[in-house]
Amino acid sequence: MPFRNFLISQNKTKLAIFALIFANIIWGAGLPIYKWTLQVIPPFTFAFLRFFLGAVILIPFIFKNFKFAKEDIPQLFFVSIISITFQIPLLFFGLKLAPSINAPIIISAGPIILLGASIIFFKEKISAKLLTGTLISLLGVLILIFKPALEAGFSGGVLGNFLIFLATICSVIQALIVKKIMKRNGPLITVFLTFLIGSVSLLPAVLIEYNSVGFFVLSTQAVLGIVYAIMFSSVLGYFFFYFGLKNIKVSETGIFTYVDPIATILVAVPLLNEVITPSYAIAAFLVFSGIYIAEGRIHYHPFHLLKKQASEF
Repeated sequence: MPFRNFLISQNKTKLAIFALIFANIIWGAGLPIYKWTLQVIPPFTFAFLRFFLGAVILIPFIFKNFKFAKEDIPQLFFVSIISITFQIPLLFFGLKLAPSINAPIIISAGPIILLGASIIFFKEKISAKLLTGTLISLLGVLILIFKPALEAGFSGGVLGNFLIFLATICSVIQALIVKKIMKRNGPLITVFLTFLIGSVSLLPAVLIEYNSVGFFVLSTQAVLGIVYAIMFSSVLGYFFFYFGLKNIKVSETGIFTYVDPIATILVAVPLLNEVITPSYAIAAFLVFSGIYIAEGRIHYHPFHLLKKQASEF
């Protein structure tokens, strides 16, 4: 029995690693697709359609076994507002104003920036190595955020990068809260309720947006963007993420964001003709160097976790 339980835990951990890799590939590739889709669909409308229709699609899969711990309902509402009502519009407005290849670099620095914030707001004591790495990563993010001003004067790109940064903070908060919720609830039901609550809370903004700009034209570009956002980024992406989060340490989930920049660049360059500038390369180098100094994680990538699991087995 102990050996059987060990095998089960090993398989769950490996599945969790693969799930988080797939989730981040989907989300990384999705960033330029969102920017492309936002050319024809307003941000709040796009966010609402993505999550409300995603919730509708999930109904047949959770209808028979629908059960959620009542004590987790307040946290569920909070994480829904943070992760969808706030995070997604911030990300979408940021993508409208800034290059999509900026987003995964800023997102990758989220956990390390959180460590820096803990020093300022919670007076936590950390090592000189961790402090140095945090400051270097922060410098890289600041260069990326203010990159448009360095290259062509102040523009909307500065604001767009900053909005993506705020969305990253929301995602870190989401991971911490969802981990607690998942102790008593399954990933599929958690995804469904998060989608439903978050999308309904977007309705007032959608109505204001409709009165301002009207309804979008259902073009091929709009349909492709909506389908990818609903089926891949929402349903599959969040299910993989929540499944992985339930079976792996929260502190290790940040490793998987290192996959995002590769997926983003592979899609953004041909789809949007985005260019990797010198300041972008310098910022990315500083962000990942800071992570390496602070946590020693450049080598500790997702596939390293799989090798670690295999060696333990």
